Amino acid sequence: MKNTTIQFAAVGDLLLTARSSDQPGRGLEALSDEIQSLFKSRDLVVANLECTLEGDEKIPTEPRVLTTEPQILSLEQSGIDCVSLGNNHAFDCYDQGFIRLREMLSGIDIRWCGAGLNIHEAIEPVVYDIQGIRLAILGVVDRSSGIDRFAGERNSGVTPLETEKVCRRINELKQTVDHIIVSPHWGMERFRIPSPAQMDQAKAFADAGASLVLGHHPHVVQGMEMVGNMPVIYSLGNFMSSHVYWDSGDYLNWNRFERVGCIFMCEFSKDRLLNAEQVPVYDDGVCIKIDKTGWGKKCIAKANRLLDSGVTQTTYDREAFRVNKVLPVLSHLNLQDLKKIRPRHFIKVYKKLVS
Repeated sequence: MKNTTIQFAAVGDLLLTARSSDQPGRGLEALSDEIQSLFKSRDLVVANLECTLEGDEKIPTEPRVLTTEPQILSLEQSGIDCVSLGNNHAFDCYDQGFIRLREMLSGIDIRWCGAGLNIHEAIEPVVYDIQGIRLAILGVVDRSSGIDRFAGERNSGVTPLETEKVCRRINELKQTVDHIIVSPHWGMERFRIPSPAQMDQAKAFADAGASLVLGHHPHVVQGMEMVGNMPVIYSLGNFMSSHVYWDSGDYLNWNRFERVGCIFMCEFSKDRLLNAEQVPVYDDGVCIKIDKTGWGKKCIAKANRLLDSGVTQTTYDREAFRVNKVLPVLSHLNLQDLKKIRPRHFIKVYKKLVS
C-alpha cells in the first residue's frame, strides 16, 4: 500500500492593510494563478495574518496594521486554510477588533491560533487529522516583537513565547498528535539572521519533540537550518508586502529585498517530515508571484549562507549595527548625493555612528 503523506505549505506575513475603512487595499486576489494552483494542490496551507479589523478604539502606538472585511473575505478563495494571529498587531484595536476578526475567519472556515480572550484559548493549537496523520500548529509570540498584550487567566492577548512552557506544551501534544509545528513571532525587524537565543529556543523545541519551526516578524527572509531532523526557518519574510499606514497619511513602503518572501513546502508522513523546500516569491505591489528572475532565489541563498557561516553574539551585534545605524543613513542618500561624497563626509558619519 502506498504511504500516505500530508502535502504542506506555509508563507510568512500577510499584510492585508487599508488606508482607512472606506479605502480597502489589496486582498488575496493579488495572488498569481500559479500560486493559487500551488496552494490548492496542498492538503494544508498556513500563514501569519498580521492585521486586525477596526474597533471603536485603537492602541496609541503607530503604525497600526488595520484591514477591512472585503480583504479578510479574500482569504476564502486563496487556498490558505489556517492563520496565526500570534503577532504584535492582533490587538491593535483591542478586543473588539480581534473578536470581529476571528468571527469573520470562522465564518469563512479559516482556522486560527496564537491569540485568544484568555490564556487557555490562546495556547490552544489548531489540530488537523488528515488521512490518519494528526498535526498541531502552535502560535507563540516573543516579547522582542514589541507586543505587551499577553493573554492571562482573565485577559485577552497573544500566547507568550516562554521556552519552558512551550516545550511542556509540545510534550503534552506529542501524546496525541504525530507532528507539532511551532509558529513563533520573534526576532528583530530587518535582521537577516536570528539571535543566538532564538537558535537555542529552536533546539529546545526540537528536543521537546516539535517537527518544524516556522518563524515570522522580521519582514525579511532568514535562513533555514536542520536542528537534528527538524527544519527551522527563522523568518519566512513578507508574503504580502502592502503599505503600512500612519494616521498622518504617511506610509511604510518596502524595498526590493523586503518584497521577497518564501513558500516553505514539505510532506508529512506518519513519523517523519520529507522533502523540505524553499520557493522564492515576490510581491511587486500589484501581484504576488513565484519569482523566476533569480532575485528571490539569490536572497534566500544569501540568508542560508549567513546562517551556515555561524551566528555568534559578535555577528549578531554586527547585524544590529547594520540595521540600526547604517541602513538609516543610507536610506537618506540618493545617487546624486553619493557623487558629492568626500573623505571628510565619511569621518563625520563615522563620528555620528559611534556616538
